[in-house]
Amino acid sequence: MHFADELITRVRELGNPLCVGIDPYLDRIPERFGARGSAEAVEAFGCAIVDRVAGRVPVVKPQIAFFEQLGWQGMRALDAVVRRARAAGLLVLLDAKRGDIGSTADGYAAAYLAADAPIEVDAITLNPYLGLDTLEPFAKAAAENGRGLFVLSKTSNPGSGDLQDLEVEGTPVYERVAASLAPLCKRLAGPETGWSSLGVVVGATWPGQHEAVRKHLPNAVLLVPGYGAQGGGAADAVRGFVPGPNGMEGGIVNSSRGVLYPDGAEGGDGKSWERAIDGALDRAIDELSAATRAA
Repeated sequence: MHFADELITRVRELGNPLCVGIDPYLDRIPERFGARGSAEAVEAFGCAIVDRVAGRVPVVKPQIAFFEQLGWQGMRALDAVVRRARAAGLLVLLDAKRGDIGSTADGYAAAYLAADAPIEVDAITLNPYLGLDTLEPFAKAAAENGRGLFVLSKTSNPGSGDLQDLEVEGTPVYERVAASLAPLCKRLAGPETGWSSLGVVVGATWPGQHEAVRKHLPNAVLLVPGYGAQGGGAADAVRGFVPGPNGMEGGIVNSSRGVLYPDGAEGGDGKSWERAIDGALDRAIDELSAATRAA
């Protein structure tokens, strides 16, 4: 499998680029899933979300911090959610933002991207600010095992501009990061679609920056956070997409809180919770599908 070929093919088949983030806030998980703050509740909630979105979106994105905070029990829950998602035919993008030197990066790559990884995922987010050499162990694992990488370029948080917007000889840092990734992006291009398994993170909250990143990385898949609860609209989220056979393509748009915690999902029985989640999912899919057709 080539990650980007698989991802883009699924986006085309499903007709939407929605990535559902699995961020299990301990105080927001309905009590029907178990005792709040427990690893058991996190696992049950995560698996239930997987069951609701399977067959409707191409990819889910567990945020590792919400699992790590519960120690080994949380990591066991993460493993269960990841296995459930992959068994359901979903691609799994682990939001871990790893980035370190030498053998440490080798260890991270082996933990998640190797063929025999203890928690085997399809892609992972990476922080490039220790230098391009720190990406190489992940790139090697991606090439050998058909995995994907999403490197931070312009993130969605309000303080991203503190460093990412600083200009170096007239060019902002986030754009220089994107330009520096061009050789690796080309190296990981897919044989079927031409899209690269080297993707970049560009927030929906900064739509004006999408074009600058795309200029340097024409075949990189964009991971776009910030849509929905963080204030980014659907049209802004697909700003960096390009024409494809079925509309605009070239990225996935993440929604976490907007899908996981909609109005009406807190109380009630299981059917009420399912209706609330399905309604939020329908809205996000419809908005993004329409945006890719209208862009």
